[in-house]
Amino acid sequence: MARGQRKTVETKIAEKEELVQALRTRLKSEQGELDALYKEKREKDMEGLNQLLEESGLDLDEASLIIQEYLQNHTSQERYA
Repeated sequence: MARGQRKTVETKIAEKEELVQALRTRLKSEQGELDALYKEKREKDMEGLNQLLEESGLDLDEASLIIQEYLQNHTSQERYA
């Protein structure tokens, strides 16, 4: 039973190069979508923090100091635990 004509190595290489290029294009597109989702999440997180600051009446500097103090205390407690 005859099978079709075999592909040459050059043809196989060309096909693989096309496939790799298509995958690179797809990967670039998917990375762009992922980056957009990360950006959307950061913006949503920042909106939540901003709302929390407004509700608490703290300004950015005050909130920063509170967080720094918390981190220093938390780190100190871990050392002695």
